[in-house]
Amino acid sequence: MRALEPRLFPYIWRYSKGNQLRICAVVLASLPFYFASLDLPKRIVNDAITGKAYAHGEATAPFLELTVDWPAALGGGTTHLFEGFQLDRFELLLSLSSLFLGLVLINGAFKFWINLQKGMLGERMLRRLRFQLFALMLRFSPETQREVKSSETATIIRDEVEPIGAFIGDAIVVPVFQGCQAATALAFIMMQNIWLGIAAGGMVAVQMIVIPRLRREIIRLSRQRQIASRALAGRVAEVLDGLQAVMLNDTGRWERAEIGGRLYDLYDLRLKIYRRKFAVKYLNNLLAQVTPFLFYAIGGYFALKGELDIGQLVAVLAAYRDLPPPLKELIDWDQQRLDVEVKYETVAAHFGAHRLRPVEREAELPPPRLGSPLRLEGLSLRDPQGGAPIEVGDAEIRLPGRLALVPAGPVAQEFARVLAGLQLPPGGTIRIGDHDLSTLPRRDHAHRIAYAGIQPVLFPGTLRDNVLYGLRVQPLRTHILDLSKTRINEAVKTGNPCDSVDDPWIDFGRLGVRDALDLDDRLLDLLGRLDLGDDLYRFGLGALSSVAHDTPVGQRMIAAREHLREHFAQKGLADLVIPFARGRYNDQATVAENLLFGVPRDTSLTDPRRLAGVPMFREALEKVKLLDELDRMGVAIASNLKDIFADVPPGHPLFRRFSLITPDALPDYLRRLGRLPAAGRLSEADSVAFLALALAYVEPRMRFGLLNQPLTKRIVGARGVVQGFMHGDDGYDVESYDPNRINPRSTVLDNLLFGRIDTVRMHGETLIQREARAVFREFDLERPIQRRGLEKEVGNRGQLLPERVRVRIGLARAILREPEILVVDRVDEHLERGVGTLLDVTEATLPRASLVASLSTDSDPARFPARLALGSAETRLRTAAE
Repeated sequence: MRALEPRLFPYIWRYSKGNQLRICAVVLASLPFYFASLDLPKRIVNDAITGKAYAHGEATAPFLELTVDWPAALGGGTTHLFEGFQLDRFELLLSLSSLFLGLVLINGAFKFWINLQKGMLGERMLRRLRFQLFALMLRFSPETQREVKSSETATIIRDEVEPIGAFIGDAIVVPVFQGCQAATALAFIMMQNIWLGIAAGGMVAVQMIVIPRLRREIIRLSRQRQIASRALAGRVAEVLDGLQAVMLNDTGRWERAEIGGRLYDLYDLRLKIYRRKFAVKYLNNLLAQVTPFLFYAIGGYFALKGELDIGQLVAVLAAYRDLPPPLKELIDWDQQRLDVEVKYETVAAHFGAHRLRPVEREAELPPPRLGSPLRLEGLSLRDPQGGAPIEVGDAEIRLPGRLALVPAGPVAQEFARVLAGLQLPPGGTIRIGDHDLSTLPRRDHAHRIAYAGIQPVLFPGTLRDNVLYGLRVQPLRTHILDLSKTRINEAVKTGNPCDSVDDPWIDFGRLGVRDALDLDDRLLDLLGRLDLGDDLYRFGLGALSSVAHDTPVGQRMIAAREHLREHFAQKGLADLVIPFARGRYNDQATVAENLLFGVPRDTSLTDPRRLAGVPMFREALEKVKLLDELDRMGVAIASNLKDIFADVPPGHPLFRRFSLITPDALPDYLRRLGRLPAAGRLSEADSVAFLALALAYVEPRMRFGLLNQPLTKRIVGARGVVQGFMHGDDGYDVESYDPNRINPRSTVLDNLLFGRIDTVRMHGETLIQREARAVFREFDLERPIQRRGLEKEVGNRGQLLPERVRVRIGLARAILREPEILVVDRVDEHLERGVGTLLDVTEATLPRASLVASLSTDSDPARFPARLALGSAETRLRTAAE
């Protein structure tokens, strides 16, 4: 992907000249019809209304007569192409009026087609531009990646190019279309009366010359505002990324003041723009209104003198009515051009060629192996402390092998990043075999050298998606592209890729697996070697069940459920699991779960705050006379929490212990408690708020003593009514608990236990989990549960996972790519056995690969035969073979 053209119009012409010329050709084809629509009102007034065509007493007059008057140079004379139709005065009026209506429809059709094509062209070019910017962003050099703010680049691609794309469709078509229409109208006026034409032309000249000059200051201010807005977005992103530091240092007031100052500067710039913008608009409207005055005065004068007939005056006024809109469009177009050119140039500068890696062609052949040895030639590294570059010197290490970077520290980390291609060295070169890493294509570099650090980049998606991310390099398309498909056809027109995420991207054959299920087994083996088996098992137990009860796995789950009940009874643990029984209240489930005796199919209704507001649910509680009682329970819960949190600051562990109310919601409940009526029912809003607290209540956890046996019996008795009311066309159905079925809305653990663990007993949950896991292994369910754990969502940047899990996912991703050289940076500190785990995993999965390790502590020489000593600026590089 080449860099953008520095100027806007060369870019437009390069990618859209064919479409622009096609639309312009239609514009020119529409002008005769437009001219005819200007001339026809004169004929309607003169020939039909005032009767000029019947001035000599004729009963009829020709309609649609076509004649050609030849000039004297061609011999003169007249040729009649069509004699036309002879019509009386009334018929002529109707015919001319109908013809005028037809021309209006034809001109409207032309405008519709032209505007539609402009819009399509603009959207296609916007799509092309956004994709080009994204592709250029992928080519950012390591230095650019450090200095460019992600929020600014995202804002440019998302927002700043929007007006550029909208303008591209108008860039050539609008001046041609509107200019030709304005010129046609002006020429028509001059043909009727030269003085009226001169008056109209003078006003047009003033508008076209003076107004754009006055708007230049607006453009300058708009550019300042664009830069300020971009800086604001960058600053907001900085504060968001550093929100933890703001909270720890209580500097929120200073940050608010700083952002407030920036917002005032934006307001001041916008105010200046408004003042000039509306002053120019006032002047433009004034000039537009002066011209009709001149037409009425001058045209009326010539009409009184008999030098201009009424039809001509009406036609001139009608033509002038069509003159201001094109002129306004042209003036607006000129302002938009100046504005968009500035935007485009700033965007092009942001993605300038100096910030990009060289263009690389996609190769069909697999990347070549790098070979051996690893040679350093006059290498220097950037000083992490900001000092002078650290001179490393020359060295040669035979590959494959294990290479430790010593001593452990920032310099070793810097070398690891340089070797991985994440940074460029200030001087010198690194060669592997015959390949210079500074000129090695990025594709070859990425295929042959993998990197794993302590801050892996994880994208929103599942754990499986992130581990497999490094394998999605090229689609395995086995069919010829069908250009008739709209998506592919549009991609070709806009320079977008024809690849689709729905295409197969992972080469199972290269990995030595048969299918996706076999690949999952390989992932589980790899992640198990990295000691993530227990994490995957835990993730899988907490995930929703994805198997049906009539599948082999579902049948084994139901069989394991029965066996678990017997197993717990034999071990004396039966009382530690409270089963889901239709006639029994489950103390470890919430009030809402006991009322529903199942899980809503609408996942949002698992939130008690949403469920409390569902009309059908409230009607069911009204029917069984539980709504008021549960409202009172919610009030009692809020009163208890009010006393508990009276002097507790936000963030205190008590908020996690009593998780019914967040610190942000507590003031709202305090206000609701303060306005409780002395008698009578609560308002609906208060009822929903307090009912939500009652629905989330679990007695053994909160221990407020609000659930007694009569109330629990009434809740159990209400289950049938609640489920009946929740059944309907609104999607609020409930998946009931059934001992013979798998509930797809419940977690895997709930489905296997078919109940809840009693958390009151000390170590009860640990005992149950241990015994249950043994049974799951017996029924060959541990593997499917771990496979379900691969569906765990990692969140933005992996924030839903512990740091040790994130680091190991990054390491697994690098290993799965089967690189020739694996570079690791301090990942050992996040592994169970440190360097031992790292070496065991790499020996088992990458036996022929080289390992280059920057470790958290100095490595054992016996484990790393080659050691590369990197020290201070005075320390020379040395190699040691143990």
